[in-house]
Amino acid sequence: MEYRIVEKGEFRLAGVAARVPMQFEGENPAIAELARSITEAQRAEMHRLMDTEPRRVVNASWNSDTNFQEEAGELTHLIGVPTIARSAGEGLALVEVPALTWAVFPNDGPHPETMQQTTARIYAEWLAEAPYELDGFRMFSFSDVRDDGTAYSEIWVPVRRKV
Repeated sequence: MEYRIVEKGEFRLAGVAARVPMQFEGENPAIAELARSITEAQRAEMHRLMDTEPRRVVNASWNSDTNFQEEAGELTHLIGVPTIARSAGEGLALVEVPALTWAVFPNDGPHPETMQQTTARIYAEWLAEAPYELDGFRMFSFSDVRDDGTAYSEIWVPVRRKV
């Protein structure tokens, strides 16, 4: 699998968050509803806060009931932006992310299928053979969706070298 390793200092994720059902395939209705709930004021504040790489709106997931190993239970999902700011406007959650090493997996193809298949391969294949292991279960991704339904996406997974 294609990937690159990125060392990234501490930052925060600023956005809207909710507990949502775990869903491995297709559009998650709870995440779609979360996206629709974002107000214009929240969008403007997120745009103002977007000051560190990747400078994109991201989807972050963590705190899974099953550690992302099975399609059951819930996880915490945030739609927001990476920022080094220490405060965010009203109605936005601010989640601390420590300095970590990230394995970044680019992918391109039909959306969201290609990104979901890449995520499954990270957990089922890549982690079994790579010299890395997960460093917590917080991950994030972004997708640049095109008019034809395809997208360029990146999945950022925190890792550390195996000992």
